[in-house]
Amino acid sequence: MLSERMEKALNEQVNAELYSAYLYLSMASYFRKINLNGFARWMEVQSLEEVTHAMKFYNFINERGEQTILKPLEGPPISWETPLAAFEDAYSHELKVTDLINNLVNLAIEEKDHATNNFLQWFVSEQVEEEASANEVVQKLLLVRDGQGSFFMLDQELGKRMFNIPVGTTIVAGVTA
Repeated sequence: MLSERMEKALNEQVNAELYSAYLYLSMASYFRKINLNGFARWMEVQSLEEVTHAMKFYNFINERGEQTILKPLEGPPISWETPLAAFEDAYSHELKVTDLINNLVNLAIEEKDHATNNFLQWFVSEQVEEEASANEVVQKLLLVRDGQGSFFMLDQELGKRMFNIPVGTTIVAGVTA
């Protein structure tokens, strides 16, 4: 069983993860509109990852005997000045998510909720990867800023990103990757 504070905080995180999926899907649509399909693919995969993260929280809350409460999501931005600006926003967003995860860990420690703390450690590690992944693209965009050929090559590289469901992730009841 979860404390009321922990249940509320975990439910807020489900909604934050779903907002992240909306944000990245919006970025993908922006990239499709400007014919950067590789950039769009990268964002689409990121969106799928965020839905998977939301499902991990959803399942954990339910496994602990509580109910996941879904709230309306605010609409994300729909355009950016440049592809670099979009990826800078993605990187900033991942930093914000890291803060949210760290706050959940702090709450779990404060409440001596060892099961939740253990569950959250996967997300602590995941956020290191999430930040690095977004920042890597930001740094590459800064390098190729004016090089159209390099920009085209980066679009091709980003288009190769694949979605892999994390091992042990329950997608829906009875279906685990």
